Amino acid sequence: MSTQLSKLLAAGAFAFAAAGVCAPATAAPADKHPKAEAVLKAQAKKSKSKAKKAKAGAAGAAAAAAASAEPTVDPSNPEQAEPDITDTIVTEYACELNNKVTIYTNEKDDAHIALRWKKRLHRLARVGTTTGAQRFENPFWGLIWIGIPAKGILLDSRLNRQLANECKTPQQAAPIVASSPEEKKS
Repeated sequence: MSTQLSKLLAAGAFAFAAAGVCAPATAAPADKHPKAEAVLKAQAKKSKSKAKKAKAGAAGAAAAAAASAEPTVDPSNPEQAEPDITDTIVTEYACELNNKVTIYTNEKDDAHIALRWKKRLHRLARVGTTTGAQRFENPFWGLIWIGIPAKGILLDSRLNRQLANECKTPQQAAPIVASSPEEKKS
């Protein structure tokens, strides 16, 4: 029994000694090393400057994106100015994702259309095609309208993406009823 007691006391003494060696640095006051202190200050300064640069970069990127989305408009340029839609024929298109496009055509000017997209009116000029599709473009705003007999599509050439697809008039959206072969014979 005494050997077990001595082993237990020896283990306890060893545990206390190990706890003293592994004590956290904050428990006992220690001398600070000047080089380590300088390195820690430099790292803190660097991380603060990185955070400031990231914040400024994000703000600058947001401003640049807003500037590129809305270019400066010159009202004297007909490509940039809002077109006159008096005496025009209005065609409403319902597109995917509940988007709406309105086309204003003038019988006297078949080389241009006015297109309403997202509460803004744009003037688009006709571009010739070999397929017979109606293609209208406005390079300043980057809009391209392509009309085929089955549907229309609105593209953004600056961002290289579709703005509205499957745009159809009520006549285009009406289901096509095929006649049976018996009706064709009569």
